[in-house]
Amino acid sequence: MVNPKLSVNINKVATLRNARGGNNPDVLQIARNCQAWGAQGITVHPRPDERHIRYADVRELRHVVHTEFNIEGYPDEKFLQLVEEVKPEQVTLVPDPPHVLTSNAGWNTIAEQARLRDVCARLKSQGMRVSLFLDPDPGMVEGAANAGAQRVELYTEAYARQFAENREIAISPYIETARAALAAGLGVNAGHDLDLENLHYLRVHLPGLLEVSIGHALICDALQYGLQTTIQFYLARLQPDYVL
Repeated sequence: MVNPKLSVNINKVATLRNARGGNNPDVLQIARNCQAWGAQGITVHPRPDERHIRYADVRELRHVVHTEFNIEGYPDEKFLQLVEEVKPEQVTLVPDPPHVLTSNAGWNTIAEQARLRDVCARLKSQGMRVSLFLDPDPGMVEGAANAGAQRVELYTEAYARQFAENREIAISPYIETARAALAAGLGVNAGHDLDLENLHYLRVHLPGLLEVSIGHALICDALQYGLQTTIQFYLARLQPDYVL
């Protein structure tokens, strides 16, 4: 079993910087530190209003990220031109229009098939891996594969919300969707609301998990434990033999 990679989403670091202006905390240095302390990737999700990560940050981060650069976003023309300029290792397409606070749904890969096929082909032709943000719904997997995606990122908010009450029920639709993805030849990523409490269970039970993208909870934990220690905590929970 391949051990999943940890990609640290640094949007919240940029939010803190933007609250006071200036360059404290330094987004580029945080990205360097995350990688030096073991993170296998850096994730950002630029939005048109630049309320956290700015487009200029994305361009500068390309010179800093030497692991895997994952850029998430809604595929309007401005976003597509940005990733074509920066050429990250992975682009995760998310169906969140500009006004939403955070990603809150996966793609309807059937209704959006034609559009997704065009975008996937455009990005893949320039050497970028394409992942589609999906709800835990096996019915959307075939559409993702037909659109030309190479991976799916399972939207784990529902899993995180239900985890404390019944973790077996919480994980069940994700297992089914991951199995469908693997059968369709797609890689499996996961992200949204994963934390120190629910991450290891997901890692052990989700078939074929390749990568998790974690930002909000990790940065919150870093306020208590420090960023270096927090990254080690998350990496430990991605080990198959981790014991709580």
